[in-house]
Amino acid sequence: MEIWINPACSKCRSAIGVLDAEGADYTVRRYLEDVPGEDEIRAVLGRLGLEPWDIARTQEQAAKDLGLADRKAWPRDASGRDRWITALAEHPRLIQRPIITADDGTAVVARSEEAVRDALSRTGT
Repeated sequence: MEIWINPACSKCRSAIGVLDAEGADYTVRRYLEDVPGEDEIRAVLGRLGLEPWDIARTQEQAAKDLGLADRKAWPRDASGRDRWITALAEHPRLIQRPIITADDGTAVVARSEEAVRDALSRTGT
């Protein structure tokens, strides 16, 4: 199991706390330093069952600078998917956090204790 975190994020610290309390075996990835490439983002989206706009932090300054709220410029459909993925790879602060990739091949955006426990249940921990 791997968890993508920003150490400055309280939700990330809470998720780590739950994982530690449960004795989970996991690897931390500081995704702002070890930035995932486009192929990795595609793979995680597949594991999450989500689209790139579903995991984009649209209130971040980079999102405002890029104009992500403009649905004509940034369509939320197949025609815009690759552009969104490129934006996430080029501006990793836009990626929602934390993301836990579970051992069963799925992933979870673990912003709540329940979501972290869901990821743990998928690993048998």
